[in-house]
Amino acid sequence: MTDRLMLLDTASLYFRAFYGVPDKVTAPDGSPINAARGLLDIIAKLVTLYQPTHVIACWDDDWRPQWRVDLIPSYKAHRVVEVVAAGPDVEEVPDPLEAQIPLIRQTLAALDIPIIGIAEHEADDVIGTLATDADMAVDIVTGDRDLFQLVDDSRDVRVIYTARGMSNLEIVTDATVVAKYGVLPSQYADFATMRGDASDGLPGVAGVGEKTAATLLQNHVDLAGIRAAAEAGEGMSAGVRAKVLAASAYLDVAPTVVAVATSLPISAPGTRLHGLDDAESSTALALAAKWNLGSSMDRAIAAVTAAAAV
Repeated sequence: MTDRLMLLDTASLYFRAFYGVPDKVTAPDGSPINAARGLLDIIAKLVTLYQPTHVIACWDDDWRPQWRVDLIPSYKAHRVVEVVAAGPDVEEVPDPLEAQIPLIRQTLAALDIPIIGIAEHEADDVIGTLATDADMAVDIVTGDRDLFQLVDDSRDVRVIYTARGMSNLEIVTDATVVAKYGVLPSQYADFATMRGDASDGLPGVAGVGEKTAATLLQNHVDLAGIRAAAEAGEGMSAGVRAKVLAASAYLDVAPTVVAVATSLPISAPGTRLHGLDDAESSTALALAAKWNLGSSMDRAIAAVTAAAAV
C-alpha cells in the first residue's frame, strides 16, 4: 500500500462535529460530549474512505497570531471575546465546546494520533509545513478554502473539503481549483488576497471580486505582475488599475497574512496508524466508558485497525 499522510484541520472538524451532533448527547455526569463523539465518527469515516497510513491532528496553538494582526488589525477581530496582552487572544467558542477540548485531545491520544501545533501559528501553518515536507501523498481535511493554495497534483497533495458536510465530501485537485476559480492552486493565495474574506476580517481590494481577480491573474501570473502592470498603466482597464493602486497599502502586507507557512521548525512523527494493543485498547475503552463515547470510539478503533491492516 502506498503511504498517504492525512492532515486534519482539527478545529474545523470539531466545530463541525459540535454543531452536527445533538447537544443532548452527554456523559454520565451530564457533561457535553457531542463534539468529541462527532469527531471520532468523522475520523472513522475519513480513515475508512481514504485509507491513510499516517494521520496527524494539526492544532491551533494560536488561532490569531499577533504577527498577522500587526499587519492587518482586522484579522479575525470579530471573533475575539478577550484580548490577552501576553498570549493568544480568547476566541469566541461556545462554552459546551470549550469544555470538550481536553477530552478531544484525550481521544486522539487514545487512538495514537499525534497532535501537532506550534506557538504563534495556526493549524493552517502546521498543515502547510507538513504538507510541503512530506515524502508521501497528502490529504488535507478542512472546511477552509485558504488551504487550496497547497493543492499540488505533481506531489499528490489534495484537499478533502468538508464545507458541504461529511456526507458530501469533495476531493480538491488542481483541476477542481481551476474549474471553480479560474486560477491554479499556486495562484490561489494571491486570488484570495485580492478577493478578501469577511469571515477572516480580510477586506480585499475594494471593487475587485472573484472574476476580476481571476482575470488579472490569468493575464499577469501573480500579484507582483498585477501590481507592476497597474503601475505601468498596462493590461487592465483604467477603473481596475485605480482599484489596484488604491489598495497598495493593503497589498503590501496582505500576502504575508494569507499565505500559510511552509517552513516551520516541525516535522511529522513517523507514527503509522496501527491496531491498538491490549493495553491501548483497555485505555481507549475505559475512556469511552467514562465519557459515554460508546459506539463512536468503537468505530474509530475499528477504522484505524482496518486501515493499518491493509
